[in-house]
Amino acid sequence: MRKFASILAVVFAGQAMADTVFDDFSGDAGARWDYVADRVMGGISSGRAEIIGSGPNLRMRLTGTVSTENNGGFIQVRRRFDDPWRDGAQGLKLQARGNGETYYVFLKAPNLSRVWYSYRASFSANESWQTVKLPFTRFAASHERMPQSFDPTQVTSLAIVAYGSDYNADVEVGQISLY
Repeated sequence: MRKFASILAVVFAGQAMADTVFDDFSGDAGARWDYVADRVMGGISSGRAEIIGSGPNLRMRLTGTVSTENNGGFIQVRRRFDDPWRDGAQGLKLQARGNGETYYVFLKAPNLSRVWYSYRASFSANESWQTVKLPFTRFAASHERMPQSFDPTQVTSLAIVAYGSDYNADVEVGQISLY
């Protein structure tokens, strides 16, 4: 009986450590994700987000022009959610490719007092598909007046963002997982 219990413990421990798919862009992904640009705050950046591909090759593509004029500087595609992420997750893993620019993942939690506050981590999106791993410890608070750390089980939205400088954005993101 002890041997059986030990085997079960190893099996369940392995399942707990397996990646958990957050989004694979299947189903009605267009309804889950929202495009937002700095125009909501007076900026002049413009772009669009769309689901492209088919079958297991579905992905989100964010394209446009990021402009820092008029206090702007971002375009993003964002997903809000209510279901908490699993306890014990160490970070996010995503498949990405793009035009060689730097992009960001912004996370929001309910304890943030300003709409523009978030926890941010950057990644480079090269022309070839790559797996990007972003440990939660790599996410930094966007402002000194907000809590400097967060509980991943409290995250309520995730955004893929072209941000912070003048450039043409073109990034595709495939499956997003928790690891």
